[in-house]
Amino acid sequence: MGSIRQNKIEKVIQEEVSKVFQQNARELCLGAMVTATVVRVTPDLSMARVYLSIFAGPPKEEVLQNIQINKGKIRGDVGRRLKDMRHIPDLEFFIDDSLDYAEKIDELLKK
Repeated sequence: MGSIRQNKIEKVIQEEVSKVFQQNARELCLGAMVTATVVRVTPDLSMARVYLSIFAGPPKEEVLQNIQINKGKIRGDVGRRLKDMRHIPDLEFFIDDSLDYAEKIDELLKK
């Protein structure tokens, strides 16, 4: 469990990263629908792990690779939106597979 400040920063970064993906879907997400589901910031606020749900489009790994290539641009866009923050954490992106995991559990429970 993080501090109150960490939690606020995580929420704000999650909202802004999702907005960046919505506005630049073709370029960054290769036409797929991408949302930031969870953001975890380190205690020193130097790094943020962003977990993404990727729907409808090219393979998830391909979309994630394109996002990794453009993470500097994404961080810059988030920084321009968050002028109040002195330092924007470095962003690391990961595929959030919790929905797939939940589906597998549901299938097993139905059997």
